[in-house]
Amino acid sequence: MNEFTDTKADLTPAEAARRMADDDLLLIDVREDYEWNAGRVPGARHIPIENVASQAPSIPRDRPVAFICLGGVRSAMVTRAFRDAGYNAFNVTGGFAEWFGQGLPTEPDDAEVAPH
Repeated sequence: MNEFTDTKADLTPAEAARRMADDDLLLIDVREDYEWNAGRVPGARHIPIENVASQAPSIPRDRPVAFICLGGVRSAMVTRAFRDAGYNAFNVTGGFAEWFGQGLPTEPDDAEVAPH
């Protein structure tokens, strides 16, 4: 838990994967370029955290959106800001490290979890 945690806004990696498969969730990865290049969730959109605010107008308000980072701290901060701005936003708990650890889909074929 951290000061940005809002359990109403938390999604497990498995729940996020299920909702993405149902086309009921847009996943945005806020990690750095090198983290994204090492491994990522197929179908996720990459917006490094330093660009999220300036890219906010390109993020749809009419559908649920979830944010993911390495462990869930950066994405929790972004989730809180987007929820405060009226988005139906969620945080993927445990981040990409947990997603990867659960064996959920990743790309490229040799995907790995890059440290932050």
